[in-house]
Amino acid sequence: MYVVKSPLSDADLKTVSEALQGALVDLVDLSLVAKQVHWNVVGPRFRSVHLQLDEVVDVARAHSDTVAERASALGVSPDGRAATVAASSGIGAVPEGWVKDSDAVGTLVSALGAVITRMRERVAATGDADPVSQDLFIGITGDLEKHHWMFQAESV
Repeated sequence: MYVVKSPLSDADLKTVSEALQGALVDLVDLSLVAKQVHWNVVGPRFRSVHLQLDEVVDVARAHSDTVAERASALGVSPDGRAATVAASSGIGAVPEGWVKDSDAVGTLVSALGAVITRMRERVAATGDADPVSQDLFIGITGDLEKHHWMFQAESV
């Protein structure tokens, strides 16, 4: 059921809605992964990594809201439920328990890399279908790539 009528054609709406839903899932999971690691990080670089993880959480949460609202604006019901996120996220599993600061950095490099790869696919997929959503994905990708760079610089 569509409550809001999209200006996009049915084919374009399908492409864009799949991209938006995938981005929502990845961003929600990224925020959860970063927060889980944030709570459990230990080691000599605890404080700097701990604070950096919260920056990723804030960015992921802000972008997930923007993505969900874009979907709603196009008449697509966003699905950020835990079961949906668990079933379709592109981020691998995060180990439970305490996480050494160096392992925390590696976990975020991997998680951000996975999300960025999928986000770039969404940029390509939505260019013709909906440049507005594509622009959204471009901005998100830029923000995530900045954090990816910063965590990679920590792991050298």
